[in-house]
Amino acid sequence: MTERKEFRDLAEPEEAREAIASLDLAPDAERVPLSDARGRVLAERLDADRDVPGFDRASMDGYAVRARDTFGADEADPVVLDLVGTVHAGEKPGVEVGAGEAVEISTGAVMPPGADAVVMVERTDERESGVEIRTGVAPGDHVMLAGADVAAGQRALGPGTRLTPREIGLLSALGVEEVPVRGKPRVGIVSTGDELVRPGNPLSDGAGQIYDVNSYAIAAAVEEAGGEPALYPHAGDDYDEMERLLSEAAEECDLVLSSGSTSASAVDVIYRVIESRGELLLHGVAVKPGKPMLVGRFPESAYVGLPGYPVSALTIFRTFVAPAVRDAAGVPEPTTATVDARMAVEERYGEGRMRLMPTGLVEDAQGRTLAYPVDKGSGATTSLVEADGVVTVPPDTAYLGAGEAVEVRLFSPDVRPPSVFGVGEDDPAFSRLLDRIDSPRYLAVGGREGLRRLRNGVPDFAVATRAERPPADEADEAGGGAAETDASDATEGTELASYRREWGLVVPAGNPEGIEGLDSLVDRDLRFVNRGTDSGLRTTLGSALADLADERGTTRRELVESVSGFELAAKAHESPARKVAAGDADAGLGLRSTAAKLGLEFVSLGEERVRVLANPERERKEGVEELADALDSELVGVLEGLPGVRP
Repeated sequence: MTERKEFRDLAEPEEAREAIASLDLAPDAERVPLSDARGRVLAERLDADRDVPGFDRASMDGYAVRARDTFGADEADPVVLDLVGTVHAGEKPGVEVGAGEAVEISTGAVMPPGADAVVMVERTDERESGVEIRTGVAPGDHVMLAGADVAAGQRALGPGTRLTPREIGLLSALGVEEVPVRGKPRVGIVSTGDELVRPGNPLSDGAGQIYDVNSYAIAAAVEEAGGEPALYPHAGDDYDEMERLLSEAAEECDLVLSSGSTSASAVDVIYRVIESRGELLLHGVAVKPGKPMLVGRFPESAYVGLPGYPVSALTIFRTFVAPAVRDAAGVPEPTTATVDARMAVEERYGEGRMRLMPTGLVEDAQGRTLAYPVDKGSGATTSLVEADGVVTVPPDTAYLGAGEAVEVRLFSPDVRPPSVFGVGEDDPAFSRLLDRIDSPRYLAVGGREGLRRLRNGVPDFAVATRAERPPADEADEAGGGAAETDASDATEGTELASYRREWGLVVPAGNPEGIEGLDSLVDRDLRFVNRGTDSGLRTTLGSALADLADERGTTRRELVESVSGFELAAKAHESPARKVAAGDADAGLGLRSTAAKLGLEFVSLGEERVRVLANPERERKEGVEELADALDSELVGVLEGLPGVRP
């Protein structure tokens, strides 16, 4: 008489989840062509290895000029410049702009040598004597600098990122041909039972035969969860045949699923196959439907036995197995294509047209979904990566108020708010730390802008810097722009951690110009590349110039005006250094770690403190607590790998 396997102590659902979670389903990473990467999950961080765009380009149709040749021009007193050529998009400039000259230029065309601004065509008229300019422009006006969209060396996408069309677009812009992705767990599917017949084969109702539903239904569910299903031949209730099929599947797959033959019946022999070939971890779960579930492992793979009834099999798979497959594949929980949210900030409109507002999502400490506008301009690829969906704003809407309910149409049903959302300074050490966080989003908008947004209450945290020197008394600056002051004077959040980084001037290998410090920059005609006005690094430079001005008995404005290129700013922390490496500048504002990475020399000007500041209302949010834990446990190790950075 055949011994029956009885259900005795049924496992609680949480025990079943823990047993399945203990199984190793994750396959090795692989590389796939970009054309096949949609829906896959990045296995490692990808940094931009080139600037996008890779050249300074015109953002308007008009005339490329030297900005200083237009100073003072207006409708009443225009300036006439000699027209010396034309540059179209997609061609290399064959002309150089000299003093008093202009070149006709198309949107997207490469800026010709000598030009540093574009006058839009609407503010000009062509005359026999040349081009009449009816407005003045400043250096950089209507010009998208190299790296303004994506800067070389910048963190493009992090590990665990699911590749949707928006990420594919970004990778295309970076020229990526193959992508390192997590492997899809291969899941072998074996349906059992003498009564089953595969669709397409003759069926005998008189013999009690039924079509095999589970093989195809479960295969579809595996694929939906991010796995790669593999159908094996139908197995009857013969022990030897079942052992052969399960062994074959175990050798070829990361997970083997069977359906049927799991109940306490004399002919249900599968549990005995598992015990003889591997280890049976669980037999029976206190859940309805789906009590007869098996969990075990073979030497080569994991195993889960599903009930035979299709509804029960699919219910158990979705409840217990699908999360493990998704986790191994890096696939998030599915969601609907729209999300109800509330505006995190007020957004005003006045154009009288329907607007499709790119929108990011963030959760507050209570788990409520907030929406915030994301807009870096129509030419910026990264806007797509930073946004989760679109809010359609009717043309008669004057503004969306903070707290107002909105519906966000997601770019993909798989989109989820980031675990933690931060903004602020572009910093290589913090960029590495982000790799230790699950599904973060970080916008490198600069320390000053980061603090402003933190005060508005949208992000979970901000990263800002403070010079390790007394703040300057003066806040004036050349160029008529906003005054640069130490952003740390503003109201801040709760400091989670801080560390120091060495800043200064990045110069070519060998320091051919013999640059010794700020004195060299101020007193000599050197080509200099600065950071953007929202960068904390630029604020630190401004404070150092103020100190030097005090020593010399002059003003910071005087010193700023003496630095060639001070107004032309680059986006990311590596951008000025890469200009130096390319021979386009004698010195760039940067960090010792950047100089070391690019094989350049470094003239130290001091240290600044990098601070990670939490939104006071989000300190108890799970993602913020995860960030705080990573800062406590991982920061020192991250800093050890970077020159010029210390706790």
